[in-house]
Amino acid sequence: LPSSVQAVHATLPGRCMITTFTSPKPILPSGARLPIALPVVPLVPVVPLVTVTRHPHRRGVQTFSQSFGGTTTPRSITSDILYSTGLYKGRMAAGNVDYEDLVLELHRIEAVKFGEFKLKSGLISPVYIDLRVIVSYPDILSKVSEAMWARLQGNAAKFDVMCGVPYTALPIATCMSLNHGTPMLMRRKEVKDYGTKKAIEGAFQAGQTCLIVEDLVTSGMSVMETVEPLEQVGLKVTDVVVLIDREQGGEARLADDNLKLHSAFTLSYILDTLVKHTLVGADVQAKVKQFIADNQTHTGSKVSASKAEKKRLTYEERAPLAKNSLGRQLFELMARKKTNLCVAADIGSPEEMLKLADAVGPHVCVLKTHVDVFDSWTGDHAKELEQLAQKHDFLIFEDRKFADIGNTVVMQYGGGIYKIADWSHIINAHLVPGPGIIDGLKKVGMGKGRGLLLLAEMSSKGTLANGDYTKKVAAAAEENQDFVMGFISVSPNQWGVETSPGLIHMTPGVQLAAGGGDLGQQYNTPAGVIGERGSDVIIVGRGVYKAVDPAKAAKEYREAGWQAYEAALG
Repeated sequence: LPSSVQAVHATLPGRCMITTFTSPKPILPSGARLPIALPVVPLVPVVPLVTVTRHPHRRGVQTFSQSFGGTTTPRSITSDILYSTGLYKGRMAAGNVDYEDLVLELHRIEAVKFGEFKLKSGLISPVYIDLRVIVSYPDILSKVSEAMWARLQGNAAKFDVMCGVPYTALPIATCMSLNHGTPMLMRRKEVKDYGTKKAIEGAFQAGQTCLIVEDLVTSGMSVMETVEPLEQVGLKVTDVVVLIDREQGGEARLADDNLKLHSAFTLSYILDTLVKHTLVGADVQAKVKQFIADNQTHTGSKVSASKAEKKRLTYEERAPLAKNSLGRQLFELMARKKTNLCVAADIGSPEEMLKLADAVGPHVCVLKTHVDVFDSWTGDHAKELEQLAQKHDFLIFEDRKFADIGNTVVMQYGGGIYKIADWSHIINAHLVPGPGIIDGLKKVGMGKGRGLLLLAEMSSKGTLANGDYTKKVAAAAEENQDFVMGFISVSPNQWGVETSPGLIHMTPGVQLAAGGGDLGQQYNTPAGVIGERGSDVIIVGRGVYKAVDPAKAAKEYREAGWQAYEAALG
């Protein structure tokens, strides 16, 4: 007999044996009574009867009652009773979780490490949490799932189904589903272009409430990527459960979207426990806590008056704060050359583009190209453009606006007829496909010292790149500062979130006079973009390349942009 059954029998000596009934066949109708012969010798000879009680979403019968010849009131034993009494061998009692012991076990298997670790964002962290390793320790995996379940029960969270965030949280969610009978759904990170083409797999009904299960939370970005497809299929999301809260703003970020975070424990609790057991020194604890304080990902939905009045940093002061080497180089270039002008060479041929680059080169920090509009493009064109960039001290920005899945953008960026990664210092991308697009572009450009701008906003009328989308882009940039150097933005001062000063904001649609174009382009002045909206670089197209004298026009925009910058410094 199963050890858990033996344990239950030990609590009722000489009376009866309690067992469970599991069958691959259909579960019997509620109320069915089966005579069960048990290998025990009770003090009073009886024939135990098991009454099968049906439970939705459970294939195994885990709730049953015993009747002793009609003389004993039937008693219901559930899997939760087994958990709460600690009789389910190999698993922690859901209401009596030893969190301290679990922290020690996670440390023992090196799921929590201390030292110097380069994070995905490019930051060097004194702590690294790798919960992928728990799949190799079934007992710890089970304890992790029960620790998270206990928090949910303690906080009275209500939900109908659950969905694990791919990939580390999937085995945790599976354990929770199996142990407690809650149906589980799965989100595809990349939707297939064949079969059902579903983003959410599993059985559910619109209107049900779905719990999100994640291993840890930093900024909340990965959680929000799962919330969106769930809501798109009609599910409601109100609660998120994680094992570890890194305390870097994720809880506040989720609260902005009316999501309640339940964490088994915080990073501070882990530190306190390990210090208590002399597994980590107080110096390491202090270093980690300082890192947490210095790398918050959420600053609140409103910018406080004190922050609004905060002195604006110069380009020189911001250069060492840039985690991306090209971003640092651009700050230094702008300060050295005294220009924050980017000219958009959106013209019809490579020959015209090269002529314009030579004319405006002395006045710009960046030249923006659109080589995919040309009828021809060769390696010689690219080589000549690079020579002009070196001659006039500017960076090249190919405005490709990548917007495909990771594997595709790897080919688009590194290959094809344009071979963009070989000659363009800067590229940009939409975050619509998810953070995988950053990983794909990084795979090609990181080793070449390139930088990526994320499209957080656009200057065209009726753009959908705003609001929550913009906030998600800001969070993604914060987490990938090794390759992401900044944003294409319009009004960063109005985002409601403060981005790292090491990230650059570049704003298109700038003219000396405000207004609108015939195809929906909205124009703003250099003073408005740099001063009022809080951007760093003005992008000017028609105002320069359609001028009678492009070099003279570029000089005027350069002076206007720099005056706006100096005025913003106060």
